[in-house]
Amino acid sequence: MRVINRNNYTLLLSYDPCEIFEYYRTDKMHGLNYEDCKCHENNSERSYIVGWSNVVPNQNYRFVFINLTRATDDIELFSLLMHELMHESFARHNYNIDQEEDIITWAEEEAKQVYKLLKTQKI
Repeated sequence: MRVINRNNYTLLLSYDPCEIFEYYRTDKMHGLNYEDCKCHENNSERSYIVGWSNVVPNQNYRFVFINLTRATDDIELFSLLMHELMHESFARHNYNIDQEEDIITWAEEEAKQVYKLLKTQKI
C-alpha cells in the first residue's frame, strides 16, 4: 500500500483493494468487508473496490483509495482520480450543490496535482 498525505486526506494506492482493511486494521468499513473483498476477483476488469472516498474508521479524517489494478493506462488512472476526488470534493463542500463550480474545480485541480505527482514518482 502506498500512502500519500494530501491536503486534509490520505491518498491510498494499491494493486490489492483488500489492503485498505489491513491498513486500517478493520474487518468492516462503510458497508464493505474484508472477507468479501478476499473472495472477490481483482483484475483490470473486475474488483471489489475500484476506488473509494470516505472517512477513516473512528477518526475525523478522510481517505481516498485507488485500486491501481484498474488503472490500466493514463486515461483510466486520471479518470479514477477524478471520480474519487469528486466524491471527496462533495464531502469537503458539505454536499452543497450551490457550490457546484467550486466542487468541480477543486476535484479537477486536485486530480491534476495528484496525477502529476504519481507520474513523477512512477507508480
